[in-house]
Amino acid sequence: MTRIVCKFGGTSLADANQLRKVEAIVRGDARRRIVVPSAPGKRTKNEPKITDLLYLCHEMAEMQTDFSSPFSTIRERFLGIESELGLDVGMNDILDEFRAQLQQGVSRDFVASRGECFNGRIVAALLEAEFVDPAKCVVIRANGSVDPQTYQRLGEAMADESRTYVMPGFYGSDTHGNLKTFSRGGSDISGAIAARAAMADLYENWTDVSGMLMADPRIVPNPAPMIEVTYREIRELSYMGASVFHDEAILPVREVGIPICIKNTNDPAAPGTSIVTRLSPEVDKSTEIAGIAGKRGFSMVCLDKSLMNKEVGFAYRLLGIFERRGISVEHCPSSIDGINVIVDAAALGEQSDGVIDEINRVLQPDRVEIEEDLALIAIVGEGMARSVGIAAKVFAALRDARVNVRVINQGASELNIIVGVGPDDFERASRALYSAFISSGRVSEAPTA
Repeated sequence: MTRIVCKFGGTSLADANQLRKVEAIVRGDARRRIVVPSAPGKRTKNEPKITDLLYLCHEMAEMQTDFSSPFSTIRERFLGIESELGLDVGMNDILDEFRAQLQQGVSRDFVASRGECFNGRIVAALLEAEFVDPAKCVVIRANGSVDPQTYQRLGEAMADESRTYVMPGFYGSDTHGNLKTFSRGGSDISGAIAARAAMADLYENWTDVSGMLMADPRIVPNPAPMIEVTYREIRELSYMGASVFHDEAILPVREVGIPICIKNTNDPAAPGTSIVTRLSPEVDKSTEIAGIAGKRGFSMVCLDKSLMNKEVGFAYRLLGIFERRGISVEHCPSSIDGINVIVDAAALGEQSDGVIDEINRVLQPDRVEIEEDLALIAIVGEGMARSVGIAAKVFAALRDARVNVRVINQGASELNIIVGVGPDDFERASRALYSAFISSGRVSEAPTA
């Protein structure tokens, strides 16, 4: 039997009604044998997150102050879900024990993990599944990465393909056996780990949207959804500001070629977005780009020096200045007598004068200055390398929108074209580029506006 791992986000598990949807989804496909739940999400915009309430309880307990108020809210959420589903998980006793642990003193990571742990108990009871404690199987190194022994441990714990398993997301244990959480949003990592450990055929990431969009909906009205996107494209879009899901969640499944599908718990029939190693032939032939993403907040250090290309090690010495100051270089477009270094404006910060002084002293350029307030936009797609006229379409769209292009950069892989524009042109440029490519983009239907 093939197996599918399903990770459900907080909005998918916010209340009993949402949990019934989850039950229907899991029971609707016999291959869905491994479920990774998050903590219950917010039911309303102003409602506090369970994890935030847990952190508050821990802080108050450490200060030996009364944490009854936030704890009561947590208790009401879990007991309410248990009661409405007609289950007997023993949540009252579990919560009493947890309250005693808070009073006795437990780690911040232990407390934060209880939202997923308690919800996992409820989901396991609802699905009549076996509960798998990640604290016994998932090993997290000091740097936050996953220890390889995790995959064998977890694979053995979920070895029976005829059974259904529930493993809470977000946490495991360190190499000494102490409970440890991933960074916020880490349930996506847990889902990917479970998928790899089980060598699943598919990792489904269930959320409150029907897949990924070709552009930022805050900038482009009603952007079209993507049917399919590659791991490489996702990395580029995510780096340039696209809101997808936890970056590190891609790595465990990417390394072994397990596809991801982002699905909507509230609209399970929608196709969602598949993240794959290679595009299917139908999609590969019918598309030029995967999507458009961008962000503001860059600075560009611009240097000119005659015969710069004849100076061996010029770029090495230049980039060394940024390395010594702990400033990561984002892009480095150049010409025969000029080179530009694009960095995060916040990282450059108050070091800008020092960087200029050191460049003048070490490299003696003819000119050096800093351009502030640069926005970068990336047009990303595997098919761009095989499509004639992509660059012409990009710059014609920007010309027609009366956008001045300040930087042009394209990598050797031809996976993307990056343009730099002024911050006032950022949104207009993004909309113009989207309009230029939407007719040939990787979409399931035309946009509604």
